[in-house]
Amino acid sequence: MAWHSRFGFVFVTLFAMSLVIGVTGRADAQGANAAAKAAKASPELVGILSKELGSTSEQAAGAAGALFGVAKSQLKPADFSEVAKAVPGMAALLGAAPALGGAAGTSGALAQLAESAGGLAAATSAFQKLGLKPELVAKAIPVLTQFVTKSGGANVGNLLASVLK
Repeated sequence: MAWHSRFGFVFVTLFAMSLVIGVTGRADAQGANAAAKAAKASPELVGILSKELGSTSEQAAGAAGALFGVAKSQLKPADFSEVAKAVPGMAALLGAAPALGGAAGTSGALAQLAESAGGLAAATSAFQKLGLKPELVAKAIPVLTQFVTKSGGANVGNLLASVLK
């Protein structure tokens, strides 16, 4: 192969790699931005969860979003609406949940959570994407349940607990 052909091949390869890195970087930046917004939208819950998990507020927001995504996929819409009313910034928390599998967006992550036979398995995967140990799912659930019970009442807390077991 002539040097100019090799140069062209290297150039095209580097260009393609830069596009992939750019897209991945933008997705990561969007995810970090969503998590930061979620942390601000629900500071009390995120603060409590962050302390319990020993995580950053962005990780805690994503973890809460992943678990609330599981609840949303398993509860009747009216029941999830009750849970959502008890949590300030629910939409932002759901948006902070990491995408699962490939470059799908957050809605893709929520759809995968909904399709998953074991929603908590999907939450475990989300925790790993956030850089959290899978066993922290079990520590996060009572924090979310207690928060929802405190802010929405025992019936609403029981709704959440019933699907996060």
